[in-house]
Amino acid sequence: MTRIPYTARNGDVHLAVDDLGSAGGDPLLLITGLGVSRFHWPDGLVTALIEAGFHVASFDGRDAGGSTHFDDVPVGNPLSALLRRRPPAYTAEDMADDTVAVLDALGWQRAHLFGVSQGGLVAQRTALRHPDRVHTVTSFAAIPSDVRGAAVLRYVRLPFLARLARMRHPAGRDGDVAAGLDLLRAIASPGYPFDEKDARLRVERELDAGLPSGVRDSRAQARQVGASWHGPRLREMRVPTLVLHGEKDPLGRPAAGRRIAASVPGARYVELPGTGHDLPREIWPTVVNEIRAHATGR
Repeated sequence: MTRIPYTARNGDVHLAVDDLGSAGGDPLLLITGLGVSRFHWPDGLVTALIEAGFHVASFDGRDAGGSTHFDDVPVGNPLSALLRRRPPAYTAEDMADDTVAVLDALGWQRAHLFGVSQGGLVAQRTALRHPDRVHTVTSFAAIPSDVRGAAVLRYVRLPFLARLARMRHPAGRDGDVAAGLDLLRAIASPGYPFDEKDARLRVERELDAGLPSGVRDSRAQARQVGASWHGPRLREMRVPTLVLHGEKDPLGRPAAGRRIAASVPGARYVELPGTGHDLPREIWPTVVNEIRAHATGR
């Protein structure tokens, strides 16, 4: 897949951006989840979105991939950051503004947003803060963007988080690859085969690009999770919103997706059978068709 790199800037923050094609289509910005870079989007899914008439781009949020990291800011772990035990390194508003900076770098006045997990939060908040820059929002496997602090815990599965925290891997590239694969296996869809070849490709190309292993950087994850939101509530959303959630999501309960859809006026909720916290190839046609229909207002 051809990648045309850009650098977006939001003040002192630099954001790594890839234009994935195809110019002339409807602008669609992909927003990644916690601890992963833009290299984690499956090529086949991106190709299917392009074939559906979208001009697709992706980027690394702050503290991820090739974008600016805040390594000098002291943090605990993601759970303690969620409970606000330390001052945040930055705000969720800053992360929403990063998205707009990416649109500016691409020369897009408005775009459709597709965010996965943490990226779904960013997509929701970007639409709430900058509604004039967003055509539609599609949020997958995300929690409601206006739920704060310990209230988030009702939407996540703590035993799963504890299991992830206990994973240990040796230092070095082999350990980084193993960590990435173990995470992707853990969040995989129980209703579909795990595609280890594709998973390894996505993990290794991130490392081959010289990027740090985001799945092992719990401090960066904690800074992202700890970014507090002071903006509008979901009931104030006026951007058309599609909510997708896996029926078998091991991390985020489907109740999270249902809550988003119930809060946003006119939102549509689609629960995907057999699907976990990932995007297996078997659901790509459904996901692409839903996003295409959503973008065209059908």
